[in-house]
Amino acid sequence: MMAQSKALLVLENFIGGKFIPCSSYIDSYNPSTGDVYCKVPDSGKEEVEAAVKAAKDAFPIWSSKSPLERSQILNKLADLIEHDLEAFAQAESKDQGKTITFARTVDIPRAAYNFRFFASSILHHVTECTEMATMGCVHYTLRAPVGVAGLISPWNLPLYLLTWKIAPAIACGNTVVAKPSEMTSVTAWMMCKLLEKAGVPHGVVNIVFGTGAKAGEALVCHPDVPLISFTGSTLTAQRITEKSAPHCKRLSLELGGKNPAIIFDDADLSQCIPTTLRSSFANQGEICLCTSRIFVQRGIYSEFLKRFVAEAKKWKTGNPSDPTVDVGALISKEHLEKVRNYVKKAQAEGARVLCGEGVDALDLPPGNQKGYFMLPTVITEVKDESCCMQEEIFGPVTCVVPFDTEEEVIKRANGVKYGLAATVWSGNVGRVHRVARRLQSGLVWTNCWLMRDLNLPFGGMKASGIGREGAKDSYEFFTEVKTITIKH
Repeated sequence: MMAQSKALLVLENFIGGKFIPCSSYIDSYNPSTGDVYCKVPDSGKEEVEAAVKAAKDAFPIWSSKSPLERSQILNKLADLIEHDLEAFAQAESKDQGKTITFARTVDIPRAAYNFRFFASSILHHVTECTEMATMGCVHYTLRAPVGVAGLISPWNLPLYLLTWKIAPAIACGNTVVAKPSEMTSVTAWMMCKLLEKAGVPHGVVNIVFGTGAKAGEALVCHPDVPLISFTGSTLTAQRITEKSAPHCKRLSLELGGKNPAIIFDDADLSQCIPTTLRSSFANQGEICLCTSRIFVQRGIYSEFLKRFVAEAKKWKTGNPSDPTVDVGALISKEHLEKVRNYVKKAQAEGARVLCGEGVDALDLPPGNQKGYFMLPTVITEVKDESCCMQEEIFGPVTCVVPFDTEEEVIKRANGVKYGLAATVWSGNVGRVHRVARRLQSGLVWTNCWLMRDLNLPFGGMKASGIGREGAKDSYEFFTEVKTITIKH
């Protein structure tokens, strides 16, 4: 037992440019084996207080640097992450359960690109100026960093979504205290080792590890943290909103989704089916943008279902470090149980499971028998009011149902509390524009999925969030605007 504990990776908080041990720790599991492999600090008020102080102390120096100086440092950090891409990808796959292929091709390249993108965009913002000749004055605006930004990121795309917050925050001249998910903290800790080498001054980026209930709450409630950027569940966002209200904090909340795919009878199924498989099952379905309600026009419903299920069965589930595997492990034992329960509820309501959970045998390598795995699962004959059609499942589960008319499917697609993303498949350009306009969704992809331009706004409607992030939107969120009038 003692030998095992010595082999465990033990993380430390990163505060004021130093790694600081914590008095207590949380077990972190390898999702593909079910074993504890890492100890994560169980931080609370004391650690958050130290991190906020370090960030406040670093703010004057960092905020006074020119955008070009900050840009050069962000680009250097991107270089260092790219240089260590394989080590980061291996760590992300082991820590989160995602396939090594997904980590190599999506998570880590995007994490590096987040720094590179904001390193560039910060150089190209302009402010406004107007003249009132009759009054003999000129007005212009300035944008200034806000101060210490509190950043809380989730476990599904750990470094990818953490850097999507850190990059714009520090590019704009803020300093940060970040709290990654306690279930996926390793790559954030690895990134801390690169900060000094990249030229990031001590205290500009502080990372406090721990739970939402302790570390997250302390960060949200801290009076010296004027803005919070959070990605995660709608329930947690409600608590953040309540706790932030007394301090009038600025909030950016990127929350859940129950994203529809609408497939009309003139869709190109040779493109639609492989893309919709990805949009349903990529990263084990643990992406807020994943498709979990597929509406197919009745004329092609049978053909689509037959082909979609046949292809879903070809997706290989197993050891995430195997490059031929398509579906890795889900994040935790509890989450796997939650996702499985949705399938059981659907069956109890009379729905049919066509492939996956409870239908097909899960064949795992010997070392992964205790891991948290689930096959891609397709459910049909499910009612719109079912919890499987209303609630975010966040696993490799999708529901396929028929529809008849355009008017009907728009109403049904909009009939949930969420409004993050949607996909529309049709060869009719007029229809694509009509449907996209009427969907209550922050993002609508047509005849594609997850094609992102980081310049453009990202975020959701309804219970899917508040605010947008992107080149212009993140700049506006992470800066304060000031209007100056000069009388001449």
